[in-house]
Amino acid sequence: MARLLVWYGELATARSLFLRGLLLVLPGLLWLLAFLVLPGLLLLPLSLAERGSFGEVVWTFSLENYRRLLGFGVLGYSPDNLLALLRTLWVALVTTGLCLLLAYPIAFFIRSQPPRRRYLYLALVLIPFWTNLVIRTYAWQLLLAPEMPLARGFSALGWLEPGMALFPSSLAVYLGMVSAFLPFMVLPLYSSVERLDESLLEAVRDLYGGPLRVFLHGVLPQTLPGLTVGVILTFIPAMGMFVVPDLLGGAKHLLVGNLVQQAFYTMRDWPYGAALSLVLIVFTLVALRLYRRYGKEVELA
Repeated sequence: MARLLVWYGELATARSLFLRGLLLVLPGLLWLLAFLVLPGLLLLPLSLAERGSFGEVVWTFSLENYRRLLGFGVLGYSPDNLLALLRTLWVALVTTGLCLLLAYPIAFFIRSQPPRRRYLYLALVLIPFWTNLVIRTYAWQLLLAPEMPLARGFSALGWLEPGMALFPSSLAVYLGMVSAFLPFMVLPLYSSVERLDESLLEAVRDLYGGPLRVFLHGVLPQTLPGLTVGVILTFIPAMGMFVVPDLLGGAKHLLVGNLVQQAFYTMRDWPYGAALSLVLIVFTLVALRLYRRYGKEVELA
């Protein structure tokens, strides 16, 4: 006999509750299956195909695209693709770290404001979402132009030749990347900072803990959930970014996202683009797995 459960004042069985829950999540599951899981699975056979003479996909399966990705081409070996992979990982890590360093002070500053003003500052954080990323990147080109104060200041300090722009450069790339992804770090981190238990911070101070110990033993464990979400929301799109490096970095800052964009839209080599996409996905999953394991160790400590 099925065991009866009380659910919002209604008698129901465990099976009926399971079916109700399944019906609630089924639309979202179907959406993810149709537009995320299936396209991702299709990348595998596509990456094993070849490009035809006119850009069509030829279904003759081989590992040639992965050999090209490792640098083995018609003209011999070239490490450019591997360097692009390492450069992508480095840029994503630096961008995530810079966003993290800026997000904590911003989150604590918003928390220190009166409740009515907090919504204003949160709205200011969200303002970049109101503008397209391409437009924001072109705006950085204007801000970093030779006639703007920032470039003139660098020229006055002798760090830049007079009449030169601050792009393409590494500085321009990181400025564009941080401005694009900082809200993804601030918002989840603020949600954790807002719920800080002040008694735990006072306990660390009572035990003669300095500012660093207060942060490590009082703030960090309590904000770790928001920190984890912020790192994931920043790191994953930073790994696949191609607009900002393309417009602000030039040829010296070619990332895997740029290679994927060129493979699909410029060279019309879809199998090679699929291989690049799969490698980028694997890199991202491995990095997230390592971060998840490290995050657990921090939480246990």
